[in-house]
Amino acid sequence: MLAEFSIAPLLGAEEHLSGPVAEMLKIVDASGLPYELHAMGTIVEGEWSEVMQVIERCYRYMIERYPRVSVTIKIDDARGRSGRLRGKVESVERLVGKPLKRLE
Repeated sequence: MLAEFSIAPLLGAEEHLSGPVAEMLKIVDASGLPYELHAMGTIVEGEWSEVMQVIERCYRYMIERYPRVSVTIKIDDARGRSGRLRGKVESVERLVGKPLKRLE
């Protein structure tokens, strides 16, 4: 399954999210699951229990440090399929007939 999620503390206007998000991404990276960070969240691929454990660890990290957090989770679960983190993008690129822009 693929899960796109965002967990962020609700901070004051002068505070930045990059520090808390960087610390949370250490949790994602340590999981060993394939993932991709983008400007609005993180996509992780794996079995339901693995992915949910990573998301829960990230949530616990944030809620233990900040009094209020925002959590968004979107799931695409196609049973028995893997390698979809890149495969879905590559499928669209084949139909377009060329590589599309990606952040490097």
